[in-house]
Amino acid sequence: MRAIVLSAGYGTRLWPLTEDRTKPAIPILGKPLVGYVAEYLSSHGVDEIVVNLHHRPDSVRKALGDGSKFGVKLHYVEEPVILGTSGAVDNAREYFLDETFIVVNGKIITDIDLGAALETHRKTEALATLVLLPNTRRELFTVVNTKDGFLTGFGRMPTAADENPLMFTGIQIFEPRLLDFIPRGVFSHSTTDVFPQAIAKGERIAAHVGSGKWRELSTLKRYLDISIELMQEAGNTVTVGAGCIIEEGAEISESVLWDRVNVESGARINRSVLADGVVARKNDVFQNAVVVPSTLIEGKAAPEKSLKGYFQGENFVVPLAV
Repeated sequence: MRAIVLSAGYGTRLWPLTEDRTKPAIPILGKPLVGYVAEYLSSHGVDEIVVNLHHRPDSVRKALGDGSKFGVKLHYVEEPVILGTSGAVDNAREYFLDETFIVVNGKIITDIDLGAALETHRKTEALATLVLLPNTRRELFTVVNTKDGFLTGFGRMPTAADENPLMFTGIQIFEPRLLDFIPRGVFSHSTTDVFPQAIAKGERIAAHVGSGKWRELSTLKRYLDISIELMQEAGNTVTVGAGCIIEEGAEISESVLWDRVNVESGARINRSVLADGVVARKNDVFQNAVVVPSTLIEGKAAPEKSLKGYFQGENFVVPLAV
């Protein structure tokens, strides 16, 4: 079975961590985010994966290689301009003409039973199947409207008044004939440009409500919080990358250190992310922050959706809301 992992976005809300790499190439406890997706798909029988690329494409190629270490064969397809969630599928349609295939967002870590979703897809004989989860915490994900197990549309953000709101996980199952509903060679999204058109013409989009762990890493705060959750599950409080130097007397807790980080004696690091090459001097205190070397972003404009930061010595620091 084949799948496409959507990996072309800029990751502006994860800036400055995405200044030199795309969002799916960001390391999570030493493994690239997109590597978790590849392993997830491989564990459910997917043996070939298409990865679409745009921003910093070489960062994904470096992270994944040929896919063999994740148990899959990879194909890379570049987008000179961003094409959207369904436009990306159209751009790689040659890989998906013959059989059912999977579409997965490249920014998630999950253990949802994909096999059960495939069974729902086969039983309903749907054009496509969306994998949903109950949004019990009323997080800011668009409410997915369903009736009798099929998609009817997408609503607004959930409120306390909503009973059992459902949210989309970024996992979808498509039949090749869905390609007929995707506009050719232009930007398009499945949710706004493809599914409504297909439903209007009598096609059925199944809604599979799954269960399990699902983590979506789209902001700096979510990246840090989820990293800490994963560390705690593994019995750790700190992750240290390759080539790091941590001097005796440094205090580090609930933090993520990427590669080649130097933390001098006397520095205090708590609930922070220190990116490649950061040097924390003896008087530095980083608390609830993301830190990158100042040389990484000097002279560059911050993306519109990114958080504000400031220069501190050799570093650029982005404070995170507690």
